[in-house]
Amino acid sequence: MINIVLLEPEIPANTGNIGRTCVATGARLHLIEPLGFKMNEKAVKRAGLDYWSLLDVKIYSGYEDFMEKNNFPKVYMATTKGLKIYSEVSYDPDCFIMFGKESAGIPEEILKKQKEQAIRIPMWGEIRSLNLSNSVAIVLYEALRQNGFYNGQEQLKVTGQLHNSRWEQEDGV
Repeated sequence: MINIVLLEPEIPANTGNIGRTCVATGARLHLIEPLGFKMNEKAVKRAGLDYWSLLDVKIYSGYEDFMEKNNFPKVYMATTKGLKIYSEVSYDPDCFIMFGKESAGIPEEILKKQKEQAIRIPMWGEIRSLNLSNSVAIVLYEALRQNGFYNGQEQLKVTGQLHNSRWEQEDGV
């Protein structure tokens, strides 16, 4: 199972959206305190809609607590400062991908220890960063694509179905 890690997230709606994406992909969400909101805030649950109860989420008191409780895993660090583009690395089916808080990203003292795992999403011009929930979706789906859309438990649905008819036409075309 792919693991999404949010280091000190600040905006409840982003965390809710990320939680919903994690449910849709079978990913586990790890939240590292301090959080910029209470987990029971309406904005978190509203963004996650009725999927929040299905979310596999773990909360840690700090970065060291996260590292210790997960046996010091290899963690890809998504940052605008990364040396590699997110699609240039190979993600294991049980990898950890960390994203920093909206206002400051991942602290440089953490990034310096993870130089080879620092990844970035290319952007045009002078834009500082993408929205956190968009960034998570971009990198998470690349990790899933590399693993055949297998999330460590089962393969994700890769074909769509219409609600009121079928894609195949009756005449076989």
